[in-house]
Amino acid sequence: MNKKLIILATTALVISGFLLNPNSTEAYRGDPNVKGPNYSQERHEAMEKAFEKKDYEAWKKLMQGKGRVTQVINKGNFAKFAEAHKLAEQGKFEEAKQIRQELGLGLKDGSGRRGAGMKMGMMHR
Repeated sequence: MNKKLIILATTALVISGFLLNPNSTEAYRGDPNVKGPNYSQERHEAMEKAFEKKDYEAWKKLMQGKGRVTQVINKGNFAKFAEAHKLAEQGKFEEAKQIRQELGLGLKDGSGRRGAGMKMGMMHR
């Protein structure tokens, strides 16, 4: 009986820790002030250059296939994604959020644009 109580209490503690500290479990969601887990000054500068030049291939290489964003962003919509990045850096978060939503990104429930092969599902950036 005590083992069950200890296991239940430990599980509740772990779950509440994730719920009370969502920043540790959520990935970057379009706020340029939030440094992701793969942040380094060198990578940041390379990423900024990729966005500035709208260089999808450089961005793709830097991302290394990690995150849902790499499943959604492609060569055809990267310029729009770079525009959202620029708007966010300018503090225009609502405009950036709208573009990200149009692309199928940035919604906590994983929903985004339907059609064009996009499916509803869990999201993690």
